Amino acid sequence: MAARTPARSSRSGGSARGRAGGAPAGIPWTQAEPAPVVLVSGAEQLLAERACDRIVELARANDPDVEVTRVDAATYATGDLTVLTSPSLFAEAKVVLVEGVERAGDALLLDAEAYLAAPVPDVVVVLRHAGGQRGKRLLDAAKREQVPTVGCEPVRSDADKSAFVSEELRRAGRRADARGVRALVDAVGSDLRELAAACAQLVADTSGLIGEEAVQQYHGGRVEATGFQVADAAVAGDAGRAVALLRHALATGLDPVPVVAAVAARLRTLAKVGAVRGRGAAAARELGMAPWQVDRATQDLRRWTPEGLAVAIAAVAQADAEVKGEGRDPRFAVERAVLRVAAAVDR
Repeated sequence: MAARTPARSSRSGGSARGRAGGAPAGIPWTQAEPAPVVLVSGAEQLLAERACDRIVELARANDPDVEVTRVDAATYATGDLTVLTSPSLFAEAKVVLVEGVERAGDALLLDAEAYLAAPVPDVVVVLRHAGGQRGKRLLDAAKREQVPTVGCEPVRSDADKSAFVSEELRRAGRRADARGVRALVDAVGSDLRELAAACAQLVADTSGLIGEEAVQQYHGGRVEATGFQVADAAVAGDAGRAVALLRHALATGLDPVPVVAAVAARLRTLAKVGAVRGRGAAAARELGMAPWQVDRATQDLRRWTPEGLAVAIAAVAQADAEVKGEGRDPRFAVERAVLRVAAAVDR
């Protein structure tokens, strides 16, 4: 099978984009294909699972009788790779998934490095490395051999989360407007698996263009959504609504800590956008935010002065310390901070 679907080094190299530190990002999981050896690299488990599943599915589409074997790198013994990749009596194609290479002992690292130089025909070996320095020599050897690398790095910035949501919906044949995407990212948070599940639920339970109302209907009760709703009201200067939302959230079991974090996040966004305001769109793009975040912060800043923003940030910093143990009443601390933020808006 590997001989029928050879590695495409030019494709993998052309798809890799440089990161800030100069390391290649690798091809996305949606382009993962069977090859004599494939490296699936990065700490984002969901993307790595999808990459491995896609390789197996494509291998089975090419040969329904393909033999799939999973190997735990932590329990690997010297010679296992040779045994698993050896031609069988009936010459079936094989896929060998080696999981947890970052936990591997010297036995696997040495065997895998030797295998890179002479892979077995009709066998696909997938090396799954979740990050870290362990196995770096093997990773360097894979790079020298131009092994196709699937990048599965964690999605951290809100811009990347928004892009992930849009792509999830597009793959399902659906779309969400900008406010709907923003609301979903705010509601579900940073866990990619939960974002994917939320997208799947919206696809199954709604029709047409997905907007903010649909997201609020299904995910408005999430902790992150409640916290950000309080933050939105406070930043808008609507003290009454902010306090009402806060008291409702606390009454239903929300901890004050994530509320303070949500307000702090909104104020940080205002500060970042305010610092580059007037320097053009290129400067805003360097912030690593989604366009809607920059646009929203720009609109919010019309109601804020630098002095007011400084007062609000100081109030939230005090509340952050108090809700984490320095104060006697975390609920009072967060409510006072919300009122101070709302009062700092320039009317």
